[in-house]
Amino acid sequence: MSNTATAQGRLARLLTLVPYLLNRPGVEVREAARTFGVTERQLIDDLQLIWMCGLPGHTPADLIDVSWDGGEIEVGNAETIDRPLRLTADEAGALLVALRMLAELPGLRDRDALDRTVAKLESAAGAGAAGLAGAVAVRVEADPEALGTIEAALADRRRLRMRYYVPARDEATERDVDPMRMLVVEGRTYLEAWCRRAEAVRLFRLDRVMELTVLDVPLEVPPDAEPIPVERGLFRPSADDQIVTLELTPAGRWVADHYPCESETELSGGGLRVTLRTPDTRWVRRLALQLGARGRVVAPAQLVKELRADAERALALYGES
Repeated sequence: MSNTATAQGRLARLLTLVPYLLNRPGVEVREAARTFGVTERQLIDDLQLIWMCGLPGHTPADLIDVSWDGGEIEVGNAETIDRPLRLTADEAGALLVALRMLAELPGLRDRDALDRTVAKLESAAGAGAAGLAGAVAVRVEADPEALGTIEAALADRRRLRMRYYVPARDEATERDVDPMRMLVVEGRTYLEAWCRRAEAVRLFRLDRVMELTVLDVPLEVPPDAEPIPVERGLFRPSADDQIVTLELTPAGRWVADHYPCESETELSGGGLRVTLRTPDTRWVRRLALQLGARGRVVAPAQLVKELRADAERALALYGES
């Protein structure tokens, strides 16, 4: 991300942060940071910058007054920017889609309040945003029982024990996690939690949770645990990942729509060559067997060799039947 884009994003956050703090006197640093999706350190950096802003003159009476002693934030002398920024049509449309997606979640307690919020936003945003949001079909996949268990753990601040299916390794793992928040991303519901097995923040798809139990243990999320920036996408390739190249026939082009590809090159006859990164090639091997004649892996050479062995073993099993 460029420095310009970063500065623009921070400016927008600061202009929203001041009205937020003025309407919530005494809000804790931790809560405000969670609301804006930043770390506590970043929020304090923002507060220190706000403290140096104000009207021309730059005397103490002209500058915004900010304090966060004891972890509670107080803001004063900021009446000139006490109104939040107005949403653009695109922003209002995105918010309407998110609210309608929230309405699809099982176990929603106060649907009337949500309906009123949607109606007010549609009225304020105008027909353009409402029409944009209405053109998007919303459907959320979520297990009501798992949602209820997670909501109980979040409300009581308790640790969870889960059995979780990891498709990349085709295995079920057991782990204890400290829940942080629930997210809906691309129509799927996720639990964001501090995983005590990985000692890091992880996202867990609810449709892959096999068992879920609330433990009689208080959750302990490390203070430096940062929320995962899902707005950048769930898949974040690493420089250490392997680069895999596949050549797809027209019938196999769906792979490019279902998996994050680094590059796509058109081939003669309507085919497609794609490259992608992955820390684990086992799922690629299963994908290649699933594709059959609709696609093949052409690099790296070691993976091609492993796939040939997979195919030979599969054919041998057919010969034994």
